[in-house]
Amino acid sequence: MLFDDSYKTIASKSEGLYKEKGSKFISFAMPVSSETEIKEFLDQTRKQFHDARHVCYAYILGFDKSTYRMNDDGEPSGTAGRPIYGQLQSFDLTNTIVAVVRYFGGTKLGVSGLINAYKLVTLDALAKAEILTKRVTEIYEIVYDYALMNDVMKIMKDENLNQLSTSFGLECKISFPVAKNDSTRVYEKLLKVDTLKIKHIQTI
Repeated sequence: MLFDDSYKTIASKSEGLYKEKGSKFISFAMPVSSETEIKEFLDQTRKQFHDARHVCYAYILGFDKSTYRMNDDGEPSGTAGRPIYGQLQSFDLTNTIVAVVRYFGGTKLGVSGLINAYKLVTLDALAKAEILTKRVTEIYEIVYDYALMNDVMKIMKDENLNQLSTSFGLECKISFPVAKNDSTRVYEKLLKVDTLKIKHIQTI
């Protein structure tokens, strides 16, 4: 079976709101691609809502969803980060963070009340978000002699490959993206071109 080379994320920031017994929960869903972006987003959110009691969050990163984290930020263990994370899973999202700002209203909601509040406010933000399906893509760079141009260009045309950057001289360089499911076939075709060198740059 082929690797599923697609994943879902959100197109842009979206917000949700939930109120219960005087407490106010504001959720922010945001597309992210790195832990650096996540840190900046959380720092900005905490600064903007500096008077809030809690800023809880969960995120999932990577096309294979291999990086994830949940944070209760002082709420009882498992009542905030986990239900936020659960909604990210329900929507089958990755490269997405949801942060929830809570203003305490004076009445305790209890464990089940908190779980429900964080779940529903996250659901509100994600339901309003535009969900995108993206393909997992490999970026390669090839280096070859100018004399091999026709051979290389035939493969590029046959495989319908777009060129991200090019440098043509006695030695030529091209970087290009290819869908993960097609990458092995394209890689093997290019390797058959005499003296051509191919290097994997990144997976996005």
